[in-house]
Amino acid sequence: MNTLDVPGASLHYEMRGAGPVLLLICGGIYDAAGYAGLAGLLADRYTVVTYDRRGNSRSPLSGPPSVQSVAEHADDASRLLAAVTGEPAFVFGNSSGAQIALELAVRHPEQVRALIAHEPPLLGLLPDAAHWESVIADVERAYRDGGAGPAMGVFGAAMGMAGDDEPAETGEAPEAGEASEATGATGAGEAPEEPPSPEMLEMFARFEKNTDFFAGYEVPGFGRHALDVAALRGSSVPVVVAAGEASAGEPPHRAALALAERLGTSAEVYPGDHGGFGAEAEAFAARLDAVFAKA
Repeated sequence: MNTLDVPGASLHYEMRGAGPVLLLICGGIYDAAGYAGLAGLLADRYTVVTYDRRGNSRSPLSGPPSVQSVAEHADDASRLLAAVTGEPAFVFGNSSGAQIALELAVRHPEQVRALIAHEPPLLGLLPDAAHWESVIADVERAYRDGGAGPAMGVFGAAMGMAGDDEPAETGEAPEAGEASEATGATGAGEAPEEPPSPEMLEMFARFEKNTDFFAGYEVPGFGRHALDVAALRGSSVPVVVAAGEASAGEPPHRAALALAERLGTSAEVYPGDHGGFGAEAEAFAARLDAVFAKA
C-alpha cells in the first residue's frame, strides 16, 4: 500500500504481482478493494495497480469537496502511472472508471498500451440525452434539499439497474453478501459462510461514506461529461469497448454500444452484468488477459 500526493488530493494505491503494469480503475462508490478478486487472478502475469479515486475512501481531498471532473481524475491516473512505471501500461476501467480510462487515453495516450472500457455511462451519447440531463438536475436538487439518500433514490430509480452491480451505480452501500460477490472476494456466486471479517466491515464503512461524495459531487460532473470521441478515434491507443451479457438495455450497456458505434467498431460482450468483473472474476480475467496479451 502506498500514497501519492497529487494536486488537491492524496491517492491511496496498491500494487501486487509482477510483469507489465495493469491499472484497474474502479467506479461508483467502490475503491481499490472492489478489484481484490480480479487483481489476485491477474497478479501472476501483471503488476496490478489499484487505487482509491480522489475524494473516496483512503484518498482524501486537501480542501472542501467540489463537483468532480473526469479530466482531473484522468490526470490523477496519469500521475499514478508515472509514479509506478516508465512504460505504457494496460488499463481497464468499469463504469465511471471506464470514463476516466477513456479520458486518460485522450489526454495521455503515450501512457496507455491498450485499454478496455467496460460499460462507461456516457449518458450524453444516448438518444435520450436530454432526459439524462434532467435526471442529473433532479439528483442535484434532491441532494441540495435532502442529502445523499433522496439523491440516490432519484438516481437509482432513473438508472433502473439490477444485479450484483447495483450498489456501484446507485451509490447504496452493499450488504455483506452483495459486496463479497461484487468484489470477487468469495468467488463467483458464492455467499460467505462466516460473518464478515473486520477488513470487510471496514470496506463496507468506506463504501457507505463514499455514497455522499458520489451523490453530491461525482454524479453531476461525470454524468455531464462529454468524451472527445474524435480525439479518441484518432488516438494510437487500441480501445476495446465492452458490455455485459446480462445487462442489455441498461443505460451503461446502451452507452457502450453507442460509443463503439462512434468508434467504428462493435462492443465486445463480457461475462456477467455491469459488475461482471467481480461476480464473474475468473472468466473476466481470462477475457482481459486475452486482449492484453495481443497488444
